[in-house]
Amino acid sequence: MANLPLNVVGKMVDVLDHGWIELVDMMPNPILGHSGDMAIINAARVSHMGETKGEETDKKLLFYLMENGHTSPFEMVEMKFRVKLPLFVRDQWVRHRTWNFNIQSFRYSKPTMEFYHPSEWRLQDPNNKQGSNGALDTQEQQAIISKLWGDGVFDARTYIGGDIDALQGHFEAFGEGFYDVLVKAGVARELARIFIPTCAYTTMMAKIDVHNLMRFLKLRTHSHAQWEIQQYAKTIYNEFFKPLLPWTAEAFEKFVLDERWILI
Repeated sequence: MANLPLNVVGKMVDVLDHGWIELVDMMPNPILGHSGDMAIINAARVSHMGETKGEETDKKLLFYLMENGHTSPFEMVEMKFRVKLPLFVRDQWVRHRTWNFNIQSFRYSKPTMEFYHPSEWRLQDPNNKQGSNGALDTQEQQAIISKLWGDGVFDARTYIGGDIDALQGHFEAFGEGFYDVLVKAGVARELARIFIPTCAYTTMMAKIDVHNLMRFLKLRTHSHAQWEIQQYAKTIYNEFFKPLLPWTAEAFEKFVLDERWILI
């Protein structure tokens, strides 16, 4: 098969406004000349102690494994990532228990105080309780702010601006300021952190085998997945998975995905 790119392990790709994802390591490592696709194929031939039988036969076997749900050979390849992401995206990600995680703890270190700001404020999808559809325009945002003032949710004198972005900035500044004051006063970080908004960025290490990575990608590149986590899933697929496992990616698209999945 064609030579694999050697600059993918160690590559870091920006995601969202302040986030990124980096492929830290892979087993087998392409830098050493090892192919993930061939590791899958060789694992499938373990009963006969077999290895390559030529490109056409090898690829046909991998496609057979994918089409017929023979998943254990795909577990022989692993990827390890370092990720910077908003807390609310992390909370979705860790629901996938087949990942191994080590996550930054705000008990030990102060958050970066970088916050995710949506490019638009999406409307609730009337037909999907978990989804969004469309965006709030400026007038609709101003109506929300006016209602908050009218309902006494906060004092208008503490807020300057007429859209939700400005309101978000106000609450971020409050949370960060209160965190700093509490820590300086001697309050434990494990309690002061409760004022950090879930749009704050954190970092984590995350490792997974390719079989379970495909399950993650199937769920998180689906059109019904939240847009923000889609961006991380699509980055993994396009920047790391597909370049390093081209046959597996081709079979994945052919036998597992359809038009409901958003890969670009």
